[in-house]
Amino acid sequence: MKIYVLGSVGSGKTTLARQLSAKLGIPHYETDNFVWSRHPEGDIRNSIEVRDSLFLQAIHSSSWIIEGVHIDWNEEGFKQADIIVFLDLPLHIRRRQFILRYFRQITGREQANYRPSFAMLKKMFVWNRYFEETMRPMLLGMLTPYKEKVIRITNKADLQSYIGGKVND
Repeated sequence: MKIYVLGSVGSGKTTLARQLSAKLGIPHYETDNFVWSRHPEGDIRNSIEVRDSLFLQAIHSSSWIIEGVHIDWNEEGFKQADIIVFLDLPLHIRRRQFILRYFRQITGREQANYRPSFAMLKKMFVWNRYFEETMRPMLLGMLTPYKEKVIRITNKADLQSYIGGKVND
C-alpha cells in the first residue's frame, strides 16, 4: 500500500500519517525530512540531488506513507500512490491546530523536528495564508489527473471516520 497525505501546516498530515503507519505497519516519511538535514544546531537544506534521491528511494519501496505540503517536485509520488489523501481543512481549524501544537512543543509534551519558537509560529501563519491563496489552487489542479485515487477530507469528522476512530489533536 502506498499512501500520499497532503495538506497545509496544521491540517493533521503528520498525525494521520503516524496513525496510519502504526495501524497498517507501513513506514512513514515526511517530505520535510527529504528537504532538510536535521541537526541540533539547526536544519541545513539538502541539495536538490539529495532531496530527490531520498524521495525516489522512499517511493520505490514496496509500501509507504509520505506526508507533506511540498508540491513542486513530487509528482512521481502522486503517480506511484494507491491513495492520495488531501487534508483540506478550513483555515481556522488549521490555525488552531498549529497553535496548540506550538504550546505542546514548548512545554515538552510533543517532540518537534525543528526548534519551536515564536518566529516559527509566525511563519506558520504566513505559510497557511500562502497555502490558502496560492498552493491550494495549484494542488487541486495537480491532483486532477489522479482524481480516482484522491480522498479529500474537509472536516474533523471525516478525518476521524477515515482513520476509524478519534484523531488526536
